[in-house]
Amino acid sequence: MSHLPHHLGLPPFRQRSPWIGGDLQTLRDTLRPLRFPPDRAEAMPIPLADGDQLVALLDRPDGGAPIGLVLVLHGLGGSGDGPGPRRLAQALAAEGFAVLRLNLRGAGRGRPLARGTYCALCNDDLGPAVAWARQLAPDLPLYGAGISLGGTVLLNAGLGGLDFDGLVSVSSPLDLGVCAVQFERRRNRIYQRWLMQRLREQTLADPGGLHEAERQALLGPTRARTIRAFDAAITAPRWGFASVADYYAAASPLASLLDGRPLPPTLLLHAGDDPWVPVGPLRQLAAALPSQAGAGAGALPTVVITPHGGHNGFHAPGDGSACWADRLVVAWLRRLSRGQGGG
Repeated sequence: MSHLPHHLGLPPFRQRSPWIGGDLQTLRDTLRPLRFPPDRAEAMPIPLADGDQLVALLDRPDGGAPIGLVLVLHGLGGSGDGPGPRRLAQALAAEGFAVLRLNLRGAGRGRPLARGTYCALCNDDLGPAVAWARQLAPDLPLYGAGISLGGTVLLNAGLGGLDFDGLVSVSSPLDLGVCAVQFERRRNRIYQRWLMQRLREQTLADPGGLHEAERQALLGPTRARTIRAFDAAITAPRWGFASVADYYAAASPLASLLDGRPLPPTLLLHAGDDPWVPVGPLRQLAAALPSQAGAGAGALPTVVITPHGGHNGFHAPGDGSACWADRLVVAWLRRLSRGQGGG
């Protein structure tokens, strides 16, 4: 779909044995947990307009002055302490970037400091985080890199005019309704059950408490057992949407991307065998683009679709501490920073 990896000095993605197929690529870090050095990130509270706070974790570059600041967002049910954000942050810091691993509302270390939960369209929360990041490093370019739903959040932020110098999304839903249907397939029953348990625990720990209808949706005899049912009972009403259908329509960036709404330079990476997030919507977008944008050139998104890689897997031979996707993201952002006068 794109010659970008070659232009950035990376080989085409190849699956690493024994992690063959979308499911094993997806589950690799669960079945064989990553070993990280001690986490020396500095926890930083970010005030929100409603008096609550988000928590960001600042990873400084391994040596010298940073060439840019990257806001890294986790996926559904995750946090800034999760293996995906930590692995990407480690790769970015090794190449000279400062990194802010942001916990979205109600996630990770920020759970006690904010009422409610996040959603895919949460610009009211992300706006203060972006402004705070700009104040933290006013002379550096600010990039956003999102994993899974974190990438959707960033795309919505960029489409909404929040101030980024570049965006990256990895394995991110462009159409939330299509993604919900995918999770409801019988083959994905275990995945959905695992995610629902994480969402249930996260929501039950809300310091603002729960309405009785919410508690019944989480714990009652007819409790929500699917992502769609959770979004209907919790996410949509908490964020002021009339229904889950309204939420999915408003928070799915595909239509705006197809309409050509402006974005900063943007990289969209996805695997054709992703078992969680179907690649179809990104293929639809790629087919509609008049041409592939170069690395950081022009307003069109750069689309990279690999045949394999699973959901935020991309485990390739010779990976070391960073997967192939991490290396692609780092190389793309390094080139972008050079084009903007950094590095």
